[in-house]
Amino acid sequence: MPLRSARSGKVPRDAVHHPLFARCYARVSFTAETRMGVGRVRERLLGGLSGRVIEIGAGNGLNFAHYPGTVSEVVAIEPERRLRQLAVEAALRAEVPVDVVPGAAEALPVKSEGFDAAVVSLVLCSVRDVPRALGELRRVLRPGGEVRFFEHGRGGGRVMTFSQRALDRTVWPVLSGGCHLAREPVGALRDAGFELGPYRRLLMPEQGPTLPLSYCVLGTAWRPVGS
Repeated sequence: MPLRSARSGKVPRDAVHHPLFARCYARVSFTAETRMGVGRVRERLLGGLSGRVIEIGAGNGLNFAHYPGTVSEVVAIEPERRLRQLAVEAALRAEVPVDVVPGAAEALPVKSEGFDAAVVSLVLCSVRDVPRALGELRRVLRPGGEVRFFEHGRGGGRVMTFSQRALDRTVWPVLSGGCHLAREPVGALRDAGFELGPYRRLLMPEQGPTLPLSYCVLGTAWRPVGS
């Protein structure tokens, strides 16, 4: 199935539509790069990647500047129109080829086993169907293909996890573009059949108050060979 890039100007009906959140996210994310240390995490997330890479939920394209020259191509899937437009602009500044494509994580518009690696970065919190999205991710990776992930999710003590769940049931997804605070990305990857590699828990921001969305994990997983 051929890719249809946002650069062509022919954009199909959006799988996700959160225009107000997209504008707020675009502004806040740039501040987070430096003040919260997210830029340094992106360097660790993407360092050493090579070959053909698919990025799920590329947002406004802040990962693009951190891909190493060993990456031959990045296909970046972004369902939200405003963020996708910003991602196209970021792709034009990137040092590796990046094709920004509309699509949803639960139905990736690419062929099976076409990628050497996949990147999920602060996206599993907001997909509608996590098992289906990870099933798609496994489909498009070649056997032995690598997943790099940087996600936030459940963490802290009983009071914090209670607060995360309460926010998920009430206002947080509405205010934050479908984001959920109490998901467990490591467990979701394991349940989807990926082999987990090394990963580490971290708090964001590294310095400052601990918030319901501060509990993050950075790591690696693989699609098993022969699966």
